[in-house]
Amino acid sequence: MARADNWTESDIPNQSGRTVLVTGANSGLGLHTARVLAARGATVLLACRSPERGKDALATIAAGAAAEPQLMELDLADLASVRRAAADIRERTGDTLDVLVNNAGVMAPPHETTPDGFELQFGTNHLGHAALTWLLMPALRTRPGSRVVTVSSLAARAGRIDTVDPHFEHRRYSPVAAYGQSKLANQVFALELDRRLRAAGEDVVSVAAHPGYSDTGLAPAMARAQRNVVLRTVMNVGGRLGGLLLAQSTERGAAPQLYAATAPDVSGGDYFGPLGPGQLRGKPGTVRPVDAAADPATGTALWDLTAELTGVTPDPA
Repeated sequence: MARADNWTESDIPNQSGRTVLVTGANSGLGLHTARVLAARGATVLLACRSPERGKDALATIAAGAAAEPQLMELDLADLASVRRAAADIRERTGDTLDVLVNNAGVMAPPHETTPDGFELQFGTNHLGHAALTWLLMPALRTRPGSRVVTVSSLAARAGRIDTVDPHFEHRRYSPVAAYGQSKLANQVFALELDRRLRAAGEDVVSVAAHPGYSDTGLAPAMARAQRNVVLRTVMNVGGRLGGLLLAQSTERGAAPQLYAATAPDVSGGDYFGPLGPGQLRGKPGTVRPVDAAADPATGTALWDLTAELTGVTPDPA
């Protein structure tokens, strides 16, 4: 096995006999992750919000798959959809899931709320994924060495989780601050889940990964979503220039989460990202999580808040 800093997709072991669920598998990092794992033999479940875009992705992935992929409908912004999807996944797989890749996300839209009343980014990026993970834990624990890979972001560095006002109901909404909060929550949740899995003696590994600065399509979507014309123009131009000068490809951006999902030397609590300057780009390897993610008190506070907001019983308890 290659060292992490020399790793490429060709180092991914044969995935035959493994079942993998990838959220947001219809585009960007999720699409590439699903395509690679399906080509290596995994049975890949594509969890997508849009059935139409999901069908297009399914056809793309099936063309190079060694095992037939399947499409699942999942809207992470809607807890009812999360519950339906989790029940469907457990039934389809016979309660056997080897890898869950919590990849889907929204980035810096205008202030919106989910059907459950949550700020859209916190509700989608964190709460939906946390609920899905807890609901799928019975399927994950039936497979030895199963993994939960939660995708964070460099934006977590500037994030702050406000457990009193996570939905910006009593403070001025900032799309960038809300995004940072949600991606920090992803990282905090991944490490807290690892702590609790180890404490319970479970043979399930929880890790996190981030893509660096990658051309995933989120930044252009963020620019298009802005209602202010001037802000939309500035973000669009800035995003294009940044993409040309700094961004790595989607394939390179997906490398840390692919490594996290497949490499044999991965340990619970690991955090993976590009090893280049500033972790913006480069080969995947182990990187340091932000201090808040490594703080058990922060992890406990977020864990308890997530259980309260979602109404889902945490697993492990």
